[in-house]
Amino acid sequence: MSDNPRILVGRFGAAHGVRGEVRVKSFTGEPLALAKYKGLTDASGVRAFVFESARLVKDDILVARVAGVRDRNAAEALTNQDIFLARDVLPPPDEDEFYVADLIGLEAVLADGARFGKVRDVLNFGAGDILEIDTGAGETQLLPFTLAIVPQIDIAAKRIVVVPPVFAQGEEEPEG
Repeated sequence: MSDNPRILVGRFGAAHGVRGEVRVKSFTGEPLALAKYKGLTDASGVRAFVFESARLVKDDILVARVAGVRDRNAAEALTNQDIFLARDVLPPPDEDEFYVADLIGLEAVLADGARFGKVRDVLNFGAGDILEIDTGAGETQLLPFTLAIVPQIDIAAKRIVVVPPVFAQGEEEPEG
């Protein structure tokens, strides 16, 4: 984990119209806040994005004008481009909230202190957050990111305590 990782805060979607506007999915708590941040970049941190204007069109979807993007072709070139922001620019998370970048790389241990693995990613397919934990030798476990399964998170100590679900005898563990 870097001392100041970049946080994924949005993703460009399809071009909107012919004058260079583009749809943007915002991953920020307040969707329009995305357009106000300074220092937005691509994943490498090389290409900068400056929003000249943005309007909310639905839930977390904006239509925006980006500096230097003046036609549909330039807007289309941004499609599926992720938008990042340096972690130290963002406000601290509320209690019991976490930035995904702060969780990735944390050591996962069982309640007795035995090593379980390392957090590889936090996934969400619409039904809630799922921790992907690398248990070693290329094997991963997917655990629901709930208080019952992850009762303790210590960002400063770079560790979480996990309580993997127990399945009844004869019941097969779901794949994944």
